Amino acid sequence: MAGTLQFLKVQSPATATPPFRIRHLRLPTSQFSFLSSRTLGVSRLSITPVSTSTVVVRASTNSQSLQGDDGGKQLSLLKTGNWAEPILKFASSNFLPLALVTGVTLGFVNPTLGCLAHKYHLTKFSTFGIFIISGLTLRSDAIGAAAEAWPVGLFGLVSILFLTPLFSNVIMLVKLQPQEFITGLAIFSCMPTTLSSGAALTQLAGGNSALALAMTVLSNLLGILVIPFSISKFIASGVGVSVPTEQLLRSLVLTLLLPLILGKVLRESTKSVADFCDRNRKLLSVMNAALLSLVPWMQISRSRSLLMMVKPAVFLQAVCLGVLLHAALLLFNGLAMGILSTLLGEKSPFAKKQNATAVLLVASQKTLPVMVSVVEQLGGAIGVSGLLVLPCVAAHLNQIVFDSFLVSLWLQKANTLEVAKAA
Repeated sequence: MAGTLQFLKVQSPATATPPFRIRHLRLPTSQFSFLSSRTLGVSRLSITPVSTSTVVVRASTNSQSLQGDDGGKQLSLLKTGNWAEPILKFASSNFLPLALVTGVTLGFVNPTLGCLAHKYHLTKFSTFGIFIISGLTLRSDAIGAAAEAWPVGLFGLVSILFLTPLFSNVIMLVKLQPQEFITGLAIFSCMPTTLSSGAALTQLAGGNSALALAMTVLSNLLGILVIPFSISKFIASGVGVSVPTEQLLRSLVLTLLLPLILGKVLRESTKSVADFCDRNRKLLSVMNAALLSLVPWMQISRSRSLLMMVKPAVFLQAVCLGVLLHAALLLFNGLAMGILSTLLGEKSPFAKKQNATAVLLVASQKTLPVMVSVVEQLGGAIGVSGLLVLPCVAAHLNQIVFDSFLVSLWLQKANTLEVAKAA
C-alpha cells in the first residue's frame, strides 16, 4: 500500500559478512525525495520506481553504521513516514493554550498591528463570533438529560455565581503593584464557568457531561445578570469607583447573550446546520480559540509600554496567585460535595461520582471571554485593560493545564483499578 512501509528486511551483520542489505523499502513517491546514501548511512543506494505512487529503495553498506543509535533513528523516521505528526498532534490537542500564548507574545513583540485592530473595534467582532459559535455547538438534548441531577446542578450554579465570587474579597486584600493584577484576578473570580473546557474535561473524565453542559449554559446566561452586581459589591467599592451596572448589563446582553441565542436559533433552524456543526465541532473549536486569542493580543498590544515596566518577579507572583485561586476553588467545591453527600446519604445524587466530577471541574473554572468583555465594557474605570487581563490569561491557561493533569491522573487510577480487578 502506498504511503506505508510495506516490507523491510535487514540481514544482520552478525550472521553475514558485509555488505548487508536493506531490501524492498516501499514508500510513496512523495516521501522518498529526502533519501540519500548519507541519510541512511550506506555506501550504495538505488531507488526503483514500481508504480506512479510507490518506489522500492535498495541500499547496501560496508559499515555497521545502521546498528548504532543514529541508524535506529533513521529507520524509525522511515517507519513513521512523517516526523512532524507528533508535533501536529500536540498542536491540535493544545490549540487553545498555544493560541493564547501566541496572542500574548505577538502583543509584546509587535504592538502596532494589535493597536490598529483595536482601533477598528475588532474586539467586539471577535467576542460576537465566540458566542455565535458557542450557540451553534449547543445541544438541547444534553440539557434535558441533566434533569435527574438537578439538585447537584443547582448547587453548582450557586457555587459558580454566588459562592466562588466571595473569594474576590480575599484576593483584594493582597498588595501588589500594579494593583490591576490583583483587581483583574478578583474580577476573574466573579465570572461564570468556562464555555467549553470544563464540560470537555468532564466528558473525558467519565463524569456527567450533560450536567456539566447544563451548568455551563445556565451559569453563563444567568451570569450576565449577576456579574454587574458582583463587581459592584465585591470589587468596585474596594477601589473607590462606581460601576455603571445598567450600562454593563445592557452591553453584556448585546455582546454575549444575543449572539449566543442567535447561534442557537441558527442551529435549530434546519437539521443540516446542526449536522454540519456536529461534524465540524473540532473546526469550530479551533475558530473559537483563534477568536479568543485576538482579545489578549489587542489588550497586550495597547498596554505593552506599561507591561514592560512591570518586574518579572511581580508578574510571577500574580501567576502564582492565579494558581492558588484555582486550587482554592477545587478544594472548596470538593469539600462541599463531600459534606453534602455525607449529609444526604449514599443514594443522593451528590454521592454519585459522575455528578461530583462535573461539579468539581465546571464550578472551579472561570471563563476568560466573559471577563475580557466585562473589562472592555468598564472602559478603564477600574484600571488599565491590558494589566487587568494579563494575569487572567495566565490563570485561564493554568486552570486548563492543571485540570488536564488531574483528569489524566483520575483515568490512570481507574485503569489501574480495572487491571487489578481483572487479575
